[in-house]
Amino acid sequence: MEQGIQQPKKKLSDNVKSIFFLFPSWILLLIFFIGPMILTVIFSFSNLALTGTNASQFQFIGFDNFVQMFQDPNFRISIWNTIVFVFFSAVIGQCFLGFLIAFLMREKNTAFRRVIGLIIIAAWVTPEVVVSFCWVAFLGETGTANWLLGLLNIEPIAWLFTFPMISVIIANVWRGTAFSMMVFQSALDDIPKEVEEAAVMDGASRWQIVTKITIPMVKGTIATNLMLVTLQTLGVFTLIYTMTGGGPGVSTATLPVFMYQQAFVSYQLGYGTAISLVLLAIGAIASLIYMKTLKVKV
Repeated sequence: MEQGIQQPKKKLSDNVKSIFFLFPSWILLLIFFIGPMILTVIFSFSNLALTGTNASQFQFIGFDNFVQMFQDPNFRISIWNTIVFVFFSAVIGQCFLGFLIAFLMREKNTAFRRVIGLIIIAAWVTPEVVVSFCWVAFLGETGTANWLLGLLNIEPIAWLFTFPMISVIIANVWRGTAFSMMVFQSALDDIPKEVEEAAVMDGASRWQIVTKITIPMVKGTIATNLMLVTLQTLGVFTLIYTMTGGGPGVSTATLPVFMYQQAFVSYQLGYGTAISLVLLAIGAIASLIYMKTLKVKV
């Protein structure tokens, strides 16, 4: 009877200790995550600005920022630029290429995998701004790309002005593919070889093994990687802004670049935070589509 009375007290004491030790984490979470999220929502419905009359006359303006946003042709262009950049850079580029490299290296010896892996990972660990300057130099008028074209007697091309979106997509794929490669490499190594060997003995072709066994067994990894790479690519700013500044014109102005221009170049912070909410919504919708399409529960 005495033990039954002491046990709830002990459990209560453990809960109090847990709350005490987690309290600093909650404070940090509130300050650096929940607080900014709440302020972002509040500011998106306001006329917050850094200069002009709005800077001294803060007020809530309802959905005016969102109405202005969807009436702005540059915003619609940035939406399209974002979709193109994410689809070709994240889905087609990083995810597909990362899977292909991981699959091709699967049967190779350890030394070969380490050498190729280090070469690819070197681009990933390089700071984004450094990667941007490397590609600006590579695609410049006197860069390596035009030097190679000169060897073929082809006139130099102003890559960053003639093909700006293709240029930033290639640069981002070059930098980010290593992450997908490592994720898929780990997942493919976990597939039991006995399963594929049994399929070969049953007369399955190489294509059938890949489509009917390999891909279904790493479906969860594919969904997770797609979500992570998509969300990361949605937030790419430094690479695009350093290479093209969102131009020429607005031809490479994705939502993060457009948001920066409105918030910190035009000083319309309220309008900029409203754009950030749209960016957040696009990321959430993309994640739901991946989970629904691949039928994966996260």
